[in-house]
Amino acid sequence: MKEYKDYSLLGHNTFGMDVKAKRYVEYDSEEELRALIPTLEGKVLHIGGGSNLLFKGDFDGTVLHSAIKGIQVYLGIGENDEVVVRVGAGEVWDDFVAWAVSNGYGGVENLSLIPGEVGASAVQNIGAYGVEAKDVIAKVEAIDLQSGAFRSFGVDECGYAYRQSIFKNELKGRYAITHVMFSLTRKPKLKLEYGNLRAMLCNNTPDGESRPARGLGDVRQAIIDIRNAKLPDPKVLGNAGSFFMNPVVSREKFLALQKDYPQMPFYEVEGGVKIPAGWMIDQCGWKGKSLGRAAVHDKQALVLVNLGGATSDEIVTLCETICRDVREKFGIDIHPEVNLI
Repeated sequence: MKEYKDYSLLGHNTFGMDVKAKRYVEYDSEEELRALIPTLEGKVLHIGGGSNLLFKGDFDGTVLHSAIKGIQVYLGIGENDEVVVRVGAGEVWDDFVAWAVSNGYGGVENLSLIPGEVGASAVQNIGAYGVEAKDVIAKVEAIDLQSGAFRSFGVDECGYAYRQSIFKNELKGRYAITHVMFSLTRKPKLKLEYGNLRAMLCNNTPDGESRPARGLGDVRQAIIDIRNAKLPDPKVLGNAGSFFMNPVVSREKFLALQKDYPQMPFYEVEGGVKIPAGWMIDQCGWKGKSLGRAAVHDKQALVLVNLGGATSDEIVTLCETICRDVREKFGIDIHPEVNLI
């Protein structure tokens, strides 16, 4: 266990906010976590890799971080070609994806290069290219931060929706996730319908037709290439990846908008139609523009960046201004995906 007072969180948030935690504790086992619980007083914040946070100032409380590692494979307990994998919450998410792909286990390849850690993936219900964490999560193991009791949540108990979970809502701050169990497959069925993924993965055949590449590694590499081309390196430009969630509107609302914007991209989803927030932000003229030292990335309008020395107030002001402009132009409210602390 590692414990520090007045600890700098600069290395624990990808926006590059130089703030401090009154107390910072990193634990590497469930036993250490249980031993910590009686010492927790006042505000408590559990973080992962800090890739989805914007600190608005110093944190006057205890910041917890899991260093629980390990990947265990359970063969023969799933159906057909299912492989159940239990992963420590402190594992880097993309390291887990790389491990799964290298072992020929399908299900998470579309989630390649998403920053953060495994525990946070179950809280945030991360998603990309037509796949969400909930599609592959079997169970979430956690410790109650009030009683120290262990609890296992089946995927149906986690309240998953688009970028939502019970851990972000009803049980926010109540549990610390220790392990996540994923249901993967040894006979992958590739999902290539989202965005330009299929176009990137088509190989020309001698007869002039095209066929999708079939390897997990091909899918992973294509997504890595797409993300690297669009998203800034937080070591160069502080950012938290996609800052805004893509809104889902009713079909009636979508059809009305489509009359005015026939070129508007969209995706049919459960409960309505998803419209890319980045496209709307771009249409409002914000792509590549800045307010003070905070800016909209010039290659991906979903991403807000710290140009250097930006304060959280500057980033929040930029966020609020963009939300206002999108609402005025399209009549749609967009909301931050990033957690403001």
